[in-house]
Amino acid sequence: MLDELKDLVDKKVFTVTETKQIMKQRSTYEATLVRRVAKKADFVRYASYEMDLEHLRRKRVDRLKIPKTPVTVSDFALVRRQFHIFERALKRFKSDVGLWIEYIQIAQKEGARSLVGRITARALQLHPNVPSLYILAASHELAHLSPSTARTILQRGIRFNSDNVEMWTEYVKMELGFIESLRRRWDVLGISGEGRSNLQKGKDVVSEKDQFLDVDMADGGTISAGTVETRDAELERLDQVGDEGTTARKQILDGVIVKAVMDSAVQALPQITLLESLNRLITTYPSTPTLRESLIAHLDGLLRSTLPQHPRAIKLLYTRLLTCASNSVPQASSSSNSNVETLQGRALIEGIRRANEMLISTLSDTQEESVREVYAQFALEWCQQDYVINLDENLKLYVLSSLQALIHRQKSNSPSLLCAHLKLVTEAARRGTVEPAKALDTARRYTSRASESAAVWISRLTTMKTLNENLNAVGKVWRQARRSVSPNDEKLLYVWTWGVSEDMDHDEQLKVYEDLLNESVGDSSLHEHLLLEYVTALHKSRSKPISEIKSDQVANESAKALKLQELHHMQSRFINTGIVWQKMFQLEAEENGDATVLNEIYELWRKANVMEATMAWAGWLLRNGKGIEASALVVRSKGSVGRKEQEVMETQWVRVMGQIGCAR
Repeated sequence: MLDELKDLVDKKVFTVTETKQIMKQRSTYEATLVRRVAKKADFVRYASYEMDLEHLRRKRVDRLKIPKTPVTVSDFALVRRQFHIFERALKRFKSDVGLWIEYIQIAQKEGARSLVGRITARALQLHPNVPSLYILAASHELAHLSPSTARTILQRGIRFNSDNVEMWTEYVKMELGFIESLRRRWDVLGISGEGRSNLQKGKDVVSEKDQFLDVDMADGGTISAGTVETRDAELERLDQVGDEGTTARKQILDGVIVKAVMDSAVQALPQITLLESLNRLITTYPSTPTLRESLIAHLDGLLRSTLPQHPRAIKLLYTRLLTCASNSVPQASSSSNSNVETLQGRALIEGIRRANEMLISTLSDTQEESVREVYAQFALEWCQQDYVINLDENLKLYVLSSLQALIHRQKSNSPSLLCAHLKLVTEAARRGTVEPAKALDTARRYTSRASESAAVWISRLTTMKTLNENLNAVGKVWRQARRSVSPNDEKLLYVWTWGVSEDMDHDEQLKVYEDLLNESVGDSSLHEHLLLEYVTALHKSRSKPISEIKSDQVANESAKALKLQELHHMQSRFINTGIVWQKMFQLEAEENGDATVLNEIYELWRKANVMEATMAWAGWLLRNGKGIEASALVVRSKGSVGRKEQEVMETQWVRVMGQIGCAR
């Protein structure tokens, strides 16, 4: 018996029988590992077994209240065996990053600090382009009060992964934590960050480009680490009392280091995803209010200089004018994060004014529709969504008039601006602050200005419906919209189906769909989409309770006859495609449809796509106990296609039989 198991028996943690069972289980696991093609799952299961065994040992030691003795082999042998299993696994699966991460996490859980350092070093040598490994290594060093080593690791990771948003975000987060640790250090030492300013001396002590951060943008925005000795010496100098230390401390607490990292990050990766990630970090990290405000102002400057016309950047900037960081927690050391709250009262009025002016100024410099859409969203958000905040009616009218003036001044035919203004005018007319006739006239003028825009036509139709316009007039405008909208508009189908309501009677709904299908014959793509909608509506209309007034047999025969009649009607009236017949087949099969009806759909479907139709019909037959008919169908259909199609059909049929067999 192994020494570790003997020791466990001597301590009465396990019995002799249990140790024999442990040896037997280990032998089973070892046998799976020595086979020629070992699997990662085998190693993981073995390690999991050892983890459970160690957990049981600790539970029994606590429950039996075994007195503490000098450390013996059984106290660490089970944990050591876990590590040994992972080492063996990694010799075979060096390229498996998940296995490395799992090994690191197990070592961290067991408190093996030096081992974690060695594992991460080996993992990073093999996988230098995996950001999560650098982040794990840095977090481990931070947890053990080694920020200098963590900084070095992250800087090395950024050198290899300068295009990774997560790496830059974690680096900024680490520097924020470093500033907080310095602030606490100086609070304990009784050193104040305020004092007589000496900017030049401060720059000599802590610069954005040397001691704390060595930035070399000549190599694609990479960052190289300064030496630990220099950094430690700088910390000692910062602790000294005097003008030089005071100025340096003040600059650090104002975020000069973090700002330098942010500059390097944006220069290396000028993308909105990075800036949004930094914004989330800065606004939620528990920093002091002064530091947070300073960093937010710097980030806003980067947004304006780097992506001045990007819609998401513009939205970040105008949102900032309408929100404030909650300062209810005075110290950054609090565990709760800062929350972003909406401004109130006069501050909100001033914020809306500034945001409105900023957006209008931005729109004057660009003709991009995406930027105009941002302004439209702003207007709708602060005037239409009352659940956000109840705005004063005059403030809503201010935004509405600003939007109208912008459209008039720029003579804009932007669908986003026109739709936003039309929605707000409609809301105002519904509340009684604008005449309904004025809203309807505005809708008419806007559709004449942007006659090919589906969104504008939909807004006009919605306005007419909201203001209870005459149904005949609405129908006339709907027909005009269908004729006017560009065939390339992504909302074309929505315009065509706008007048079809779920509240309609089934017969009336089908009649409207048939009229639309007759009208859309010239556009094959639109016709097909409308046919799919028609098929779905047709399927829903069959839910009439025939069985309530007839016997089951008579009801089934009537339903089958009705379905066959509908199939012949569709075949003779419309231009059907394989996708349409496929939809009909799926809907019929889902409700345990009649075999005669499904066979009829199959015969129509196979004319468009013989392989898909055959596989669907044969699969249904096989699932319903008609395997011989299904096989004969496949063989018969293979004779009507080419050699390559026959091979594909054979492969698909084998897959279908396997799936149905597994389901059973």
